[in-house]
Amino acid sequence: MSPFASRRVRAQHPALRDDIGDLTTRRPLPGPGLDQLDPFLFLNHHGPQVYPPNNRGLPFGPHPHRGFETVTFILEGSLAHADSADHQSVIHAGGVQWMTAGSGIVHAEISPPEFLHDGGPLEILQLWINLPSRLKMSEPHYVGLQRESIPTLTLEGGGKLQLTAGEHGGRRGPIDSLTGVFMSTLELPAGAQERLPVPAGRQVFLYVVDGGVTVAGEAVEAQHLIELGQEGDGVEIAASSKARLLFGHAEPIGEPVFSHGPFVMNSRDEILEAIEDYQAGHFGGLAQ
Repeated sequence: MSPFASRRVRAQHPALRDDIGDLTTRRPLPGPGLDQLDPFLFLNHHGPQVYPPNNRGLPFGPHPHRGFETVTFILEGSLAHADSADHQSVIHAGGVQWMTAGSGIVHAEISPPEFLHDGGPLEILQLWINLPSRLKMSEPHYVGLQRESIPTLTLEGGGKLQLTAGEHGGRRGPIDSLTGVFMSTLELPAGAQERLPVPAGRQVFLYVVDGGVTVAGEAVEAQHLIELGQEGDGVEIAASSKARLLFGHAEPIGEPVFSHGPFVMNSRDEILEAIEDYQAGHFGGLAQ
């Protein structure tokens, strides 16, 4: 292999328990030691858990967003999406939803009827990615991808990378992000050692879903967000046991962030405008 300088671990941020009803939920971002990892704003880790038959399913009925993007990884189970821009889908295990809220959208993320009836395992990651001021009022957009639509690349060290957005090894993911975000999930068998390139100046997002790994030679914990330094050519990961990770990188935005619930803008006045626009029905509607 060519010379490789791995980015070093600066800190590990635990995903703190914050259940939503009967939905097991952990959140590493934002957390006590980290407000954001520009442009990455928020990560919820739902599950893993097993729902019984005749359950109530996910609690995320119609709600608005403006000013950012949501990326949802369905690791286990299934997820039904509907929004005020007339997008509908049911995405199953291994699939991804990428939604650009942009100027404003109302959407619902609930369990499909068969999951409500039958129950089963469920594990979902949802990541919020900020948009720069010039793109915050973009037209809302949604893409739902099943597992078979996401390229799986076999890496040199024996791991597998599911490429959602960006380029790796001459392959491109199916999502063309507005801001050139690279986003993937990694599955590493025990003993895998991977060197993943990251262009200079980009912010790395690395979350350990489960399993035992080291990053740049430092043991890191499952269900932790790993904050990395800016120096180095990429990330070096070794798995001591079977592991899954969320791995991405993006250009920092470097703008003020004002957030209020489901809205992420650059100023308090823009937040107030978002609330007024939503209350006036400008985001469109979605039946309960």
